[in-house]
Amino acid sequence: MPSWLVKLLPLFLFFFAQPSGAAGPVPAQENILSPDARELVRHAYVGLDPALPLVDYHVHIVGNGKGINGTEVNPVMFSPWHPLKRLMTMLYFGATGTSDTERFDEEYAQRLIRLAQGFKRPVRLHILAFDHHYDSDGKINYPKSDFYVPNDYVVRLSVEHPDLFVPVISVHPYRSDAVAELEKWAARGARYVKWLPNAQGIDPADPRCDEFYRRMRELDMVLLTHTGEEKAVSSGGAQPLGNPLRVRRALDASLTVIMAHCAGLGRSEDLDHPGKKARNFDLFLRLMDEDRYRGRLFADISAMILVSRMPRPLRALLNRPDIQPRLVNGSDYPLPAINLVIWTSQIAAMGMITFNERKSLNEIYRVNPLLFDFVLKRTLRDPRTGRKLAPELFPENPGLRKQVR
Repeated sequence: MPSWLVKLLPLFLFFFAQPSGAAGPVPAQENILSPDARELVRHAYVGLDPALPLVDYHVHIVGNGKGINGTEVNPVMFSPWHPLKRLMTMLYFGATGTSDTERFDEEYAQRLIRLAQGFKRPVRLHILAFDHHYDSDGKINYPKSDFYVPNDYVVRLSVEHPDLFVPVISVHPYRSDAVAELEKWAARGARYVKWLPNAQGIDPADPRCDEFYRRMRELDMVLLTHTGEEKAVSSGGAQPLGNPLRVRRALDASLTVIMAHCAGLGRSEDLDHPGKKARNFDLFLRLMDEDRYRGRLFADISAMILVSRMPRPLRALLNRPDIQPRLVNGSDYPLPAINLVIWTSQIAAMGMITFNERKSLNEIYRVNPLLFDFVLKRTLRDPRTGRKLAPELFPENPGLRKQVR
């Protein structure tokens, strides 16, 4: 997609985008889908071990700040004086499929449960907390904190639904209690930590993170960090913090890292060649090709099917079977339920799916957008080579399992 079109996408969304496929209960898909759509769903499971649950490593927990769960939304996100932020918030919240503003948090969690029940296999959803933005002095910067989802909430949901939810806590490394917070939640079984550096004000290359990395490694924890440009949450000029090369410090500290989105959007300074810039995705590939990071550097494919990222990064991954064992699936839900950020017509025009497959996928989307995300990824192929994403991407990755000590 041309860079000028990426920049215009928020304005395009302002006028035309609609949340889709997400209202009300999920019908029993066998009773509503056409025979062709049912067959596409069936085919998506071919080659997958039926004994292994499907794993989605990137699912957002959303709250509107009105419940008892401690979630927060910056008032500016609803302000008519910030119409674009307001619209993006309305789209994001509308895509969750919830309608009761007083019980929004609970309705959204129940929605996720129903979506997971629409699969024919057991599903494990890694649900993400989201810490505040912190300044360099370790104090919360509330004006720059668009959303907040507390660790307590995702851990509690995971305790209530242990066969479905896996908690992913979020701890800002500049907090004075950062290490203590890690230890607290590790003791309750949390292994994954989520960062969005561009929005939270985290520099992964900051020496202040060293103690945090050391303790994470000792606790056998995994860092899931956003890489590349960030479009869904405000960055406030901090896009350089999404440079994948800035994650080297964590990797050099022997930490296991999952780079979200494979850094598939935007450009950054090439820190290995000062004065030059490069695509973030190319910087990501450079890291993946370094032998010293094998076994510790992984990436999720969340958001790779969004219109703003298609088609180069995804096609490159389809044709890198050497990298695919280190990739994991992620939906970035609820983003897949916003119909204008995923263009199945574009994907079909590129030859990555057939037009008949597109018709069936659109049916599935209207019933269950989370299932749609999975089936689309299992259906995609490179139009020239015919290569697809390996089945091994969709269960738990063996390299991320808890180490036996």
